[in-house]
Amino acid sequence: MGSVLMASNGAMGLVPQMLILVAFIILMYFMLIRPQKKKEKSINEMRNSLRVGDEVVTIGGICGKIVKTKDDSLILQVGADKVKFEVMRWSISSVTSKSKKSGADIDSSLEEDAEVEVKNRKSGPKRLRKVETEEKAEKKDDSNPFEEEK
Repeated sequence: MGSVLMASNGAMGLVPQMLILVAFIILMYFMLIRPQKKKEKSINEMRNSLRVGDEVVTIGGICGKIVKTKDDSLILQVGADKVKFEVMRWSISSVTSKSKKSGADIDSSLEEDAEVEVKNRKSGPKRLRKVETEEKAEKKDDSNPFEEEK
């Protein structure tokens, strides 16, 4: 009879331990897992709502304006030289300013910017020529005493 009482006491001691374990798992879910999923969902929503004209910052710290969107990538315009390069959509960390225009207005304004850029583009780089006066040429000849005369 004593062994039966000991077995029942052992089962009674197991129930509070199980309740503590279950409570701990529930607490971990609400403290860690749920907020992370919520944050992930908001970031994915932000990345899916990116439009042409939005100014963004990548995870590498590059700031630029979205010129064109594709399924998995974006084309950013960066800097005063308006350099364009392609980044993956997942690499966007934040949006600094949303575009205020609608999609059609943005497309037309970008086309106008491209036309102005083509008009302002120069045909090629200018090369600087070195112009020497006769006096400078004579000074060079006089300054080299080791040069042989012909």
